[in-house]
Amino acid sequence: MLIHLHKQATTTPKVRAAIQASGEPASALAERFGTTEQTIYKWRHRDSVHDRSHTAHRLQTTLSLAQEAIAVALRKTLLVSQDDLLAVVREFLNPDVSR
Repeated sequence: MLIHLHKQATTTPKVRAAIQASGEPASALAERFGTTEQTIYKWRHRDSVHDRSHTAHRLQTTLSLAQEAIAVALRKTLLVSQDDLLAVVREFLNPDVSR
């Protein structure tokens, strides 16, 4: 099985499971596994041993529903790239919109 860890992960799922199963003090575990006590506390309170997603749960949008409908219609009708559409939307609909 291929494990996907973020690049700065100091623990693996096997180490995280050992942390969760251990009754040793956090300071002893941190020293043994080469992490901080905060990392030990974090993994003790999690239900899983896998990394959580870092994707935003809510998109940050500045367009109203009507403006969004106009942008979608422009994209479908004109068949322009996202960057060109962004320039048009910033110029005519909302200057604060992000890509």
